[in-house]
Amino acid sequence: MTVRLADIEAAALRLQCQVLDTPCVESRTLGQILGCQVFLKFENLQFTASFKERGALNKLATLVASGVPIKGVIAASAGNHAQGVAHHAQRLGLRAVIVMPQHTPTVKVERTRGFGAEVVLHGDSFDQARERALQMAAEQGLTFVHPFDDEAVIAGQGTIGIEMLRAQPDLDTLVIAVGGGGLISGIATAVRALKPGVQIIGVQTSRFPAMVNAIKGTAHPQGLSTIAEGIAVGQPGQITRELIRQHVDDLLLVDEGDIEQAVLMLLEIEKTVVEGAGAAGLAALLKHPARFAGRRVGLVLCGGNIDPLMLSALIERGMVRAGRLARIRVDARDTPGVLARITAIVAEAGANIDEVHHQRAFSTLSAQNVEVELVLQTRNAAHVQDVVQRLMAAGFEAQTR
Repeated sequence: MTVRLADIEAAALRLQCQVLDTPCVESRTLGQILGCQVFLKFENLQFTASFKERGALNKLATLVASGVPIKGVIAASAGNHAQGVAHHAQRLGLRAVIVMPQHTPTVKVERTRGFGAEVVLHGDSFDQARERALQMAAEQGLTFVHPFDDEAVIAGQGTIGIEMLRAQPDLDTLVIAVGGGGLISGIATAVRALKPGVQIIGVQTSRFPAMVNAIKGTAHPQGLSTIAEGIAVGQPGQITRELIRQHVDDLLLVDEGDIEQAVLMLLEIEKTVVEGAGAAGLAALLKHPARFAGRRVGLVLCGGNIDPLMLSALIERGMVRAGRLARIRVDARDTPGVLARITAIVAEAGANIDEVHHQRAFSTLSAQNVEVELVLQTRNAAHVQDVVQRLMAAGFEAQTR
């Protein structure tokens, strides 16, 4: 079997009024920065904050419609597929068991439980969780719902392609995150049938390049973790692999720093929260701006389930890279009032002090000197250097760290 446009159109009818036809709108600011027109499909606005519920619902609805008795369903997922299956299984009155890797973000685990699913934490990766789920399916007579390598799931995800072309018929490029390949397979199948000339580009994190290796015959090494855990798949699907070979023009790799920057740009510019996988498309535009210059590019913000602690860390790291959060070390003579002088100079320069560490015992300086470390809120990198120069002009030894 394979997936055809007719399957995706049938899925669209099943999903009608059950999932959101999410907005697909232009981001003028991102376009100005990147030198192309950028259109964002806000799948992070779905009830489960991910596109995954499209494929999950289409699969479950076809199972129910088949008339075959179902003891329950089981799935393996790092989080978003889990929530989609759990939510719609609950709506359809089906028992749902979800096997998740042990280090899945807590926000995803708790939301999955909140939808009434039985959660089993097993293994350190999606592949290990999947093996356990298949074992439990055989033991308990449950129906396994694959997160990507299933025709009904792929058809459900493909409804995004139909919606994007309906909302923005002049799109000439799509840049889509790739983990197991279900999302891009479905979208590419729909778009190739409706508008064959559209360029379709897949994006993987360089730490999990399994589909790139499978399609291009490369041997990029696989890492152990990524902030884009939603596309951290070590073994690509068989069905998705063939559909990608047929319909996708190219696959690109992006680094962790590219993804971090993309998450923060979407937060700051579009005021929307995405997880790492949801920012992969924008990360590709940031890494390869010349490739997309002048084009009308559609991106899918495929998920918004980011751990709040992770988001907080990304914000701080982004502020450091932008020069809006800086750490300065000041060496000074240990005399009364020296700290007041240092902080006064910083204040006069217009910087705000977040933290002060006044170090005597653990310093390598002479016993008469003191090391003061300041964490400052600043405007940009030039402002940081201005603060350093003012401190040095006042007779202090100062440097960024």
